[in-house]
Amino acid sequence: MSVAIRNRRTFTVLLAAGALAATLSACSTASDTGSSSAAAPMSGGSASSAAMSGGTASSAATAEQPFGSACAAVPKDGAGSFTGMAKDPVATAASNNPLLSTLVAAVKQAGLVDTLNSAQNITVFAPTNDAFAKIPKADLDALLADKGKLTKVLTYHVAPERLAPNSLAGTHKTLEGGDLTTSGTRASLTVNGNSKVLCGNVQTANATVYIVDTVLMPTS
Repeated sequence: MSVAIRNRRTFTVLLAAGALAATLSACSTASDTGSSSAAAPMSGGSASSAAMSGGTASSAATAEQPFGSACAAVPKDGAGSFTGMAKDPVATAASNNPLLSTLVAAVKQAGLVDTLNSAQNITVFAPTNDAFAKIPKADLDALLADKGKLTKVLTYHVAPERLAPNSLAGTHKTLEGGDLTTSGTRASLTVNGNSKVLCGNVQTANATVYIVDTVLMPTS
């Protein structure tokens, strides 16, 4: 009898141990499932953070918009708009902007279209049609007829680096070889003291453009 009792007690202990093991296993599975469930919101949170980061980057990218009184005259859409110009190299982009038709004609006359379109990371100070109209007609006709002099004048409007608004003030070497000097703030930026920036920080595929109200003339 005592042996039988001992056997029953042993069997009971084994059953209890098995039940405990099953309980522990179930708890472990539930814990793992809970951990997986908890991980999902964290992953979603990371995605949200990425979206927020993207939003911040996007805001930073659009912080430097074109500025100046003449920017309102740029077409709102199409190839001549700011968005359209950003897709094309600078000479092509200028050809789509009605403010710059005289400049484009001069660039074609000088044979500089391919030169400007193939250049990388340049800054162009682009005179408006009214800027060219300030030059007496006889002088302008003579300039357009003299390819060598025209080339010097046009390349004097180009700096071989891409100048952001916050690095614009100062003296800059031009493709012509001479220097030009910009000064003032966004509200009153001037080039060489007499040419006002009417619309600045216009982006094209290969250049930053500052539209100015006076044709710049090299000293040499």
